[in-house]
Amino acid sequence: MAKSKLKVAIVCDWLLGTGGAERVVYILHQMYPNAPIYTSQYDDNPKVWYGYNWFSDADIRTTKLQSLPKSLKKFLPVLRAIVFPRLDLSEYDLILSVSGAEAKSVHKRPGALHINYCHSPTHYYWFRFDEYLKHPGFPFGTNWLARIGLRILVKPLRIWDRHAAKSPDIMIANSTHIKEMIKKYYRRDSVVIHPPVDIDRFKIKGTPPTRHGFVVAGRQTPYKRIDIAVAACSNLKIPLVVIGNGPMHKKLEKMAGRSVTFLTAVSDEDLPKHLQSALALIFPTNTEDFGVTPIEAMAAGTPVIAYSKGGPRDYIIPNKTGLFFDRLSASSLAKVIESFNPDRFNHGKIEQFSENFSIDVFKKNMKTLIEDSLKELTV
Repeated sequence: MAKSKLKVAIVCDWLLGTGGAERVVYILHQMYPNAPIYTSQYDDNPKVWYGYNWFSDADIRTTKLQSLPKSLKKFLPVLRAIVFPRLDLSEYDLILSVSGAEAKSVHKRPGALHINYCHSPTHYYWFRFDEYLKHPGFPFGTNWLARIGLRILVKPLRIWDRHAAKSPDIMIANSTHIKEMIKKYYRRDSVVIHPPVDIDRFKIKGTPPTRHGFVVAGRQTPYKRIDIAVAACSNLKIPLVVIGNGPMHKKLEKMAGRSVTFLTAVSDEDLPKHLQSALALIFPTNTEDFGVTPIEAMAAGTPVIAYSKGGPRDYIIPNKTGLFFDRLSASSLAKVIESFNPDRFNHGKIEQFSENFSIDVFKKNMKTLIEDSLKELTV
């Protein structure tokens, strides 16, 4: 089918921030600017990231859930499970869903193609269910009600989610780790295409800065395990810059030693400077699907010290792009930090390696997969 005649729709669970899923939707929007974007809810405040508004020119089509209070928008899996399968997408030849949750359940017409880009099997049904029980994140003191609902509904919703994962013709995993999770929970094969990272934004232009200390960045939630980095560097009295904020912020401040500095309001423009001037980025999470921040650090020529599970297995090459620590504890991380020798790493080669995860590489890989898959439909 000629590309000019191809009718494309993009579908995603929600558009409420500037996270990894939203960035993939934005790049797909660049690839198919005329494709409408179907989503359950959209926060129409401008999504400005590094100087531009992501979806100002997009045809965004929301569901009836758009009218619900913003405070509830991320916590409506049952309603999303009802809404998405009922969307009428019969006019489209190609459906691109960016979804680890309910949007992958959309139906296509016979002869059309549905490709799903999966960041992870639905967290709150599968491998992070216990965490959601502890920290549901509901407003106004209703966490107790959320816990009851999760316990009652998790079994039928897991059955529904596994059935919904049969809807796409092709599933794309964002990492080898997620490919394994898709096989485990959905019993499906998938192809790995790493998410797009704005490499050029983090490259050092001009004289390289003097490197000093370590850095950790991200939303300060329990599963990110930033506490491990704070504890390890505090015990070693080694400088650590902690970038970000979140529900664990006060706890982290209380446990931190004098060598730890907290920066809660680092702008998009200033973040590259902190990554460029660090000896290494510490990435201690144990459940990261892929991890864009480590690639951003590598684009700055900065090696990454990461826990040896999950997404980092796809980009940490020991003694070349970073190091692994084997146990999810401050003592295990501290041993690696103590053995860290910055002279062992070539900043230029690390930056060059990061190009494997650029926006252009993502577009090329997606284009190849889509075109090859469409050809198979016509054979």
